[in-house]
Amino acid sequence: MRNWLVLLCPCVLGAALHLWLRLRSPPPARAPGAADRSALSPQWQFGHYDVVVGVLSARNNHELRHVIRNTWLKHLLQHPALSQRVLVKFIIGARGCEVPVEDREDPYSCRLLNITDPVLNQEIEAFGLADAASSELSEDRVVSVSFRVLYPIVITSLGVFSDASDVGFQRNITVKLYQAEQEEALFIARFSPPSCGVQVNELWYKPVEQFILPESFEGTIVWESQDLHGLVSRNLHKVTVNDGGGVLRVITTGEGTLPQESTEGVEGVAGGFIYTIQEGDALLRSLLSRPQRLAEHMRSLREEDALLKEESGTYGDIVFVDVVDTYRNVPAKLLNFYRWTVEATSFNLLLKTDDDCYIDLEAVFKRIAQKKLDGPNFWWGNFRLNWAVDRTGKWQELEYPSPAYPAFACGSGYVISRDIVEWLAGNSGRLKTYQGEDVSMGIWMAAIGPRRHQDSLWLCEKTCEAGMLSSPQYSPRELSELWALKEECGDPCQCEPRPHTSQSESELAVSVKSVLRGRVPK
Repeated sequence: MRNWLVLLCPCVLGAALHLWLRLRSPPPARAPGAADRSALSPQWQFGHYDVVVGVLSARNNHELRHVIRNTWLKHLLQHPALSQRVLVKFIIGARGCEVPVEDREDPYSCRLLNITDPVLNQEIEAFGLADAASSELSEDRVVSVSFRVLYPIVITSLGVFSDASDVGFQRNITVKLYQAEQEEALFIARFSPPSCGVQVNELWYKPVEQFILPESFEGTIVWESQDLHGLVSRNLHKVTVNDGGGVLRVITTGEGTLPQESTEGVEGVAGGFIYTIQEGDALLRSLLSRPQRLAEHMRSLREEDALLKEESGTYGDIVFVDVVDTYRNVPAKLLNFYRWTVEATSFNLLLKTDDDCYIDLEAVFKRIAQKKLDGPNFWWGNFRLNWAVDRTGKWQELEYPSPAYPAFACGSGYVISRDIVEWLAGNSGRLKTYQGEDVSMGIWMAAIGPRRHQDSLWLCEKTCEAGMLSSPQYSPRELSELWALKEECGDPCQCEPRPHTSQSESELAVSVKSVLRGRVPK
């Protein structure tokens, strides 16, 4: 016994000494931001993955994420061959927008609609001369200015600046108002010596047909001289702008918001317009109720944060990226996820998709094997070519000056090689973001020229095809129905009738067919 004790003592003393040294040693250094990430996302066993799947998701899309976890993601996790080869993460902005939707300039950004002391129940002159200097003719034959409506207005008159001379109106000028991206003018007013309109202050005005210009309307006013001499015009910075308390904004090319090609003639002002604010009483009520609306919205954000924290803790499949979660910030969300992926995982390929998309990962892996879709500098997707740039609406592009985008893959799904992800992650702080993540990706990729593999089975529109890899724009119910058919007969589009098919299965097949034809069943 004493011999055994003699042999054990050095071992016990060594283990105790090792434990004491570890307790005294400082913890290993962590990369910058690692503490923040670990607080947001639960830890998982580090490993190497053939494919990392990033699913772009909005903070409040709980139901879509739930359906994914119960359809293709559940199938993946239970798959004996694929469960250890794929890592799936939902990409969500760490912060919600603190401005209620009703108080934003548009539903796609987080910019406050900053209307204060609106001018109600009276006509408003949009432009006036900022100083007493005399107005003189310029050499410009065409002058234009663009503006955006932030709350509905009605334009009642178009006008031109008066001459410095006292001999009356001696020019021939046409004033036109265009809606952005439209070739036909909405309003036209023609001024000539016999028909010069009514003079108000330092402008001559003529009435036009009155239409309500809605919120988010973008227009351009163009002044054209019909004579050999030019126009009486001023630089935008040398006129006063009366925005009615914030109901409209003048858009200048100097702000980098619109490319020069989108305007006609020299940027400036050669007159103005008179307008009134529509539904002023409703605007006042909205402004008065804003504080209460803001308080309720902040309470909802706190509840949403708690739900997301609980969801993340339960499933461990969310990556919170450091952006405000709005549509305009989706490109930034994607770049942040690329950086997270490079720092936190080891992988060969990355698949990006959205939370409203049907995805067949088994088909993706089979196609990779069949087509040998791998290697460096590789981009696999369904590419849009020569896609025209939109200047209005949800996909309004205010940063990219060309009329068409470089080739970009449909957002429902595409695959890129690790070296491309590393390049994007390494340059994420310098890459400019554009109106959408799909077109942004195309612009970024134009800089490095990846090997593109075109594949029409990454569907761009909401439709169903046998063997499809992805299909977008589905509701939670539609995604569930597609996957039910996929599990029933291997085809998400339809199941062939069988002798003993139950009534509920038949109804399900009919239901999915109706959805894909644009008729959502009740």
